[in-house]
Amino acid sequence: MKLTTREKSALFMEGVVTVILLLMLNLALLVLISQAIESNPGLRDGIFIIKRSVVFGPNHFQLWSWENVFIGFMVIADAVVVWWRLIRRYRQMQLHHIIEELHYIANGHFDHRIPFRVSGDVQRVVDSVNALVDSVIRSMDEERAIEKSKDELITNVSHDIRTPLTSIIGYLGLIEDQQYHSEDDLLKYTHTAFLKSKQMKSLVDDLFEYTKVRQTDTPLSLTTIDLAAMLEQLGASFELEAQKKGMTIGASSDPASLMMEADPEKLVRVFNNLVANALKYGDGGKEINLIAKRVTANELEVRVTNDGPKIPQESLALIFERFYRVEESRSKETGGTGLGLAIAQSIVALHGGYIYVESDDDLTSFVIHLPVKHDHPLAIPQRLKTAGPGK
Repeated sequence: MKLTTREKSALFMEGVVTVILLLMLNLALLVLISQAIESNPGLRDGIFIIKRSVVFGPNHFQLWSWENVFIGFMVIADAVVVWWRLIRRYRQMQLHHIIEELHYIANGHFDHRIPFRVSGDVQRVVDSVNALVDSVIRSMDEERAIEKSKDELITNVSHDIRTPLTSIIGYLGLIEDQQYHSEDDLLKYTHTAFLKSKQMKSLVDDLFEYTKVRQTDTPLSLTTIDLAAMLEQLGASFELEAQKKGMTIGASSDPASLMMEADPEKLVRVFNNLVANALKYGDGGKEINLIAKRVTANELEVRVTNDGPKIPQESLALIFERFYRVEESRSKETGGTGLGLAIAQSIVALHGGYIYVESDDDLTSFVIHLPVKHDHPLAIPQRLKTAGPGK
């Protein structure tokens, strides 16, 4: 830390004043001790005997003046006192600078950090202050992101509910005003209103499920399950729908049995969402595969793959965001709410695992890592923390 010219002058003047005071004190002590020795013959004779008995070096050098010993001792003591005073004053100046920097940051300059380096424990204080400011900034950014996310959630829900609700009100209004020409028109209007109502119910159900699983204290009905058997049953349940799409669906695991602790109902929801997405958006694909394997003694991996169209690179980072749709028009045709993958990610996180997606020209894979024991959650790899889910 660099001192200002004024601070350097103050430090110099304090050193000069301290030296002058110490010299005056030393002189006063020397005079007092000399007078005491002169007025006390016994003390004078004792000092003389001590001087005669004390020798230094191979030549038996004798110290004939006690004043030299006293002055030498006082010079050392004075140097220590001056050094201590200057260091103490210098540290006070450092603390003053730190306090000024803190006041500057507290006045709203949150992008500022204490820039200087100091020695000793004071540097730990500086590092702690900078780390605290960084933490506060992150918290503020997260708070803003949460508020923005809430606003987006309300906007998206309002938009997605208003569209079918407008259609329902419109068709029911035609019926209410008897603006239909035949029973066929009446049935057509009621059928359309019924479909739009189901679309609204699907959105509300997904929104309720999403908000529920987003809470970290959501209880799980844990039981020991065979993940391999679950995937096999899941594949069988989607087999007929896959045939209608001209696709095949299969399940495999290594080893044949993979036991783990999980909430089977919620975990089935994850795989249902992933397989349903593969069927909806895997146009041109021929197969869907559910592949499970043991990675370590406490970690299982499940891949839900399809050979449909590649997910665009710019969409990979956003695909787990709520209401995000890779292709808006196709999503409307299939009736998707855009919450399925966000729900899947939240459920996987509740189980102590993580999920990400990989996509190239040949294959799109949703990769899920789950702990075998629920009380041993997995650590998210640094590359996923850096890139964000989906990258």
